[in-house]
Amino acid sequence: MKEFAANSEGISSFLTDDKYHTYRHLILQAVILAISFGVFFDAPDKLNLSLNRFYGWISYYLFLSMLVYVNIYVLFRLFLARNKVFAYTVAVVLFTVLALLIMVVLQEFFYDIAVTHQQPSGMAIFLSIASSLCTILLFLGGISMLLLFKQWIISNRNINSLQLATFQSELCFLKSQINPHFLFNMINNANILVDEEPDMASHILCRLDDMLLYQFNDSTRDKVALAADIDFISDFLALEKVRRDFFEYTVAVEGSIDNVEVPPLLFIPFIENAVKHNLDTSHSYVHIRFGWTSHRLLFECVNSKPTQQRKNEVGGLGLANIKRRLALLFADNYALDITETDTTYTVHLKLAV
Repeated sequence: MKEFAANSEGISSFLTDDKYHTYRHLILQAVILAISFGVFFDAPDKLNLSLNRFYGWISYYLFLSMLVYVNIYVLFRLFLARNKVFAYTVAVVLFTVLALLIMVVLQEFFYDIAVTHQQPSGMAIFLSIASSLCTILLFLGGISMLLLFKQWIISNRNINSLQLATFQSELCFLKSQINPHFLFNMINNANILVDEEPDMASHILCRLDDMLLYQFNDSTRDKVALAADIDFISDFLALEKVRRDFFEYTVAVEGSIDNVEVPPLLFIPFIENAVKHNLDTSHSYVHIRFGWTSHRLLFECVNSKPTQQRKNEVGGLGLANIKRRLALLFADNYALDITETDTTYTVHLKLAV
């Protein structure tokens, strides 16, 4: 079983890894060459090495290469890779007709259909066209199936990587933020305020309850309502304000977000970073803004900077891991820009949701 798994992994790596790109094309060229050599045989045991047949072989080899690479780099990329099955079918039909015309012209110019040089019958012409049509369709279909298999492998690999990255993000967040020390401080604050400010104590406990429910329930889903994620962020910042004497925060929302969904815990690493790295300022702040318009979500986080510089770490995970998760979730449909001045640290994140 282990040997089978290792072989499967080796095959999938060969089909998808960029380092094998040249080898894949060399194998493909070898297959095309092997098929095109059939032009030299008038019969299984009769080899024709005439100059005219040599030209025919070159033209047939180039023709087969055209079928393969037009499908790989044009038809598949433009249509089938984007799930435009109908458009791909139409394009293949039109391309097949064109390829068939090219093949008929090549047969006419470079090598004879009948060895006896007699005028071929209607049945012979029909069989020749049918054979050429099958060859074209088999080439296009075979290459498309191989490309779909490759895309399926890549998609599965991305899904596995995304699940691992999400799990690590949630686990590290639980360890670094909602840890016993944090909970102890909040509960201790509530205990102190029970007699003096019972309303505030109740408020702290309610916020903690909401955060823990979100952590252990909603955050396990693939997507959550953006409003729920913003509520979690607000609770987090509100509890931080209780713990500190000089801390201000704002959470602004622009546009209607009623039906907007996002991956859970997507923004909290940036906010944790903002809170974590401005503790020693006399007046620290974190300003959060969400903007929604035309399936585009803007997230902005601005925080004050400490007088003593620290190494920036986003949520304890590192900026590289956050970028990796964004890339897996949104591919090229996001833009992350981080700017830093002497007094502020700003994160701009745009998402196509």
